[in-house]
Amino acid sequence: MSDKVILRRDAGGIGRLILNQPAKRNALSQEMWRLVPVRLAEAAADPAIRVLIVQGANGTFAAGADISEFEAAYETRESTADYASDIAGAMDGLAGFIKPTIALIQGACVGGGLGLALACDLRFAADNARMGITPGKLGLVYPLGDTRRLVQTVGPSHAKDLLYTGRLLGAAEALSMGLVNRVEAADALEAAVLDYAAQVTAASQYSARATKRMIARVLAGQGTDTPETVAEFLDAIEGPDFIEGRDAFRDKRKPAFPFG
Repeated sequence: MSDKVILRRDAGGIGRLILNQPAKRNALSQEMWRLVPVRLAEAAADPAIRVLIVQGANGTFAAGADISEFEAAYETRESTADYASDIAGAMDGLAGFIKPTIALIQGACVGGGLGLALACDLRFAADNARMGITPGKLGLVYPLGDTRRLVQTVGPSHAKDLLYTGRLLGAAEALSMGLVNRVEAADALEAAVLDYAAQVTAASQYSARATKRMIARVLAGQGTDTPETVAEFLDAIEGPDFIEGRDAFRDKRKPAFPFG
């Protein structure tokens, strides 16, 4: 299978989803869009991976979709629909991934690259990163799912600004509008992401995944409990993670949560 999207397993419960087409600044080909859900399924099934870091190879996140494929991809209405479906499968698959995700943003993070970063739970950027979403410069319409994630992240006014102009912005401005969660010096970004990931892996994975599901419900418009959400809370009280967390608090020690 192609190595243009790599799943790497590091120590300490860290997985890395690496976009790997450095000759094109990791521009995303149709093959890569199709590979992302495959790698995500592998990462979801691997109990050793508790947090997934998404990044590009060689110091660039992704310069966007691979424009060299546009003529063939958009040749017919049918080929366009197939291409759009592949992109949506990657974006939605990452957004719905069951484990916590962190985008490690270096260099260019543009178009479909920023769309993938927005599908992650958190975004940490180098201070020299450049970000933008450019359908307005190509006469394209940004898909609904991607637009929704952008609006949920930065609000409608900032989303309109970015989409109307297609302009690129630096890390400081991205931080000020909430597009990224943290900015670090380029040579300190890796360590900062790993330090944060270690905090997540040390906490309850049961809680992290339940939290991700709860927030997804809130973002989908759910405002009141259902039998399902009540049962999820009650199940947690009876589960091994809560028992370990409760006992560790009582014993004044760090909890050792089971993985899973």
